[in-house]
This record gives sequence, C-alpha cells and structure tokens, in this order.
Amino acid sequence: MGSLKLEQINKSFGEVEVLKGIDLEVEEGEFVVFVGPSGCGKSTLLRVIAGLEDASSGNVLIDGAKVNLAPPAKRGIAMVFQTYALYPHLTVRNNMGLGLKQAGAPADEVARRIDAASAMLSLEPYLERRPAELSGGQRQRVAIGRAVVREPKLFLFDEPLSNLDAALRVNTRLEIAQLHRRLKATMVYVTHDQVEAMTLADRIVVLNGGRVEQIGRPMELYNSPANQFVAGFIGSPKMNFIDGGRLGESVETIGVRPEHLLVDREKGDWKGTVIHAEHLGADTNLYIDTERAGLLTARIFGEYNAEPGSTIFATPQAERVCRFDAEGRRVD
Repeated sequence: MGSLKLEQINKSFGEVEVLKGIDLEVEEGEFVVFVGPSGCGKSTLLRVIAGLEDASSGNVLIDGAKVNLAPPAKRGIAMVFQTYALYPHLTVRNNMGLGLKQAGAPADEVARRIDAASAMLSLEPYLERRPAELSGGQRQRVAIGRAVVREPKLFLFDEPLSNLDAALRVNTRLEIAQLHRRLKATMVYVTHDQVEAMTLADRIVVLNGGRVEQIGRPMELYNSPANQFVAGFIGSPKMNFIDGGRLGESVETIGVRPEHLLVDREKGDWKGTVIHAEHLGADTNLYIDTERAGLLTARIFGEYNAEPGSTIFATPQAERVCRFDAEGRRVD
C-alpha cells in the first residue's frame, strides 16, 4: 500500500502556469479521482506524481518519502495509460511480464504474478494472443494487468476508459472498482467524465485552471458544492443557473439541479414553454423556456409526456436551492 502527499506543487511550461499550489493527501487504500475540464492540469499533475514531469516547485511524497528526484521506476508506482501502450509483437503474457523480467525478477515469480493477475481480470483465455487479436476492452484489461503484476505502492490511471465505447466503459469501470476492493490498493485516477468520478471515487479532487476548487466525497460535492464551478461541473444534466436579479434575489446567481425542479401543467412559480423533451426511459429531461428564470432543464423520473410548445410551470424545491455571490462562492 502507499500513501501520497503533495505539497504546494507548481508546474510551468515557459510562461504558462499549469499547476498552481496543489496540496493533497491520499491515504493508503484510498481511491482518489482528479476531475475537471480539458486543460485544467489533471493529467499534468498525474505525470508529476509519476515522475514523467518535474514539478517547478513543491514536493511529492510516497509513503512519507520525498521522491522529487526519483525516476519513475524507483517510485513504486504503476501507470495505466489512455492508449494502452502495449507492445504489438508480444503476447499478452509477455506484455504483462516484461517489466518484471527487465527488473530481474525470477521466472517463477513472474509466472505466479501473471497467473494471479490474469485470473483476477479474466484474461486467461488470451494469454498467448497478441494485442491485434484483442478488443479494445481486452487490451485495456491487459494494460491494467501489466500494472497489477508489479504490485506497486500506488496505481495511477490516466483517462483509461476514454477510447472505449459506452458499453465497454461501464463494464471496465465496474472491473476497476472491483479490482480496487480486492487489492485494497491506493489508486489515483484522472478523468474528464464526472460520471466516472462519481461512481468510482472515495474522494474527488475538482481541478480548474490549475487550482483545486474542492476536495470531497462524491455526494458531498453534489449536495454541498463550495462554488458555482463545482456545482456546474458535478451532476448530469448540469445545474441550472439563474440571474438572481431577475428573481428579486439579493445574490448574483441561484442554482437549481434539474431533479430539484417540480413541474406542473396548471400552476407553479415559473411559467414557461416546453421547447424539447428527451425521453430516456428511466427519466425524462424537459427543456423549458420560462418568462422569469430563462431556459431551464427539468429532470423527471420516469416517463413524462409534454409536447414542444406546450405550457408548463416549474417550481424549485426551496430547500435544495444554492446561492452564489458575484465571485461564484456559495453563500448559503
């Protein structure tokens, strides 16, 4: 197992500051996800932890030891990349065991670890195949297996599911969650997909513009966002933001999640017109152009029939409304 501590990590490329004073502590066995929009610095931060990039300043500590000057191979980490990074001429078995062989591990130890990892990831039928003979999901499992056999202190995942189709993403996400529970390993995972973050993480680190906006458990971020950025990034469909002045509020902005809007055909706070309905089976998303609050999204659980052009009323659940000041900070 491995703990991780980041102390005031800064990273610049020339004049461009990419990471700005990142502080973080990850406990042994914890699953922490870095999430944020493209360009927020999450992959750069992961590469600094791995030793693939040097921090401009600050410290990286793994199991309490400062590793700023240690090469990746000496940090006790294993990294799973977005692009799989498998050798096409090697079999699955040899791809998984190559790092151990290069490190001089005995052949029987290499075989033992490969057998254990392949059983854990259901890769036994594919051990003698080459990557070209595998599906995308199978290749990603091989890449994960290559990390598992190293028995690292710390697993690092850099958007490992982004090349997979929707069904494979769900299956592989489940496999990673099960792997974490079985290994009780420390994992740091990067994604731009907030659904991945919400479903996998013990804690989420929300990054924006190279800074940490908030760190917390998934439902803590969902229910108690620290600011407007976090409120808008966590949740799907995203939170509705309404100009407080339009509603006679003393705050700059109020936020209401789509599932916290009650809709009615006869009465309610905000009268509007349905402009589109998304029928998703388990729920329905209504897009409503209201007179007072502007364009809103309402999420209704189950099937709800509302034709475009029809009149509808939306009422926010008062206890679930968020309020933000002019700087986007939560004020209630």
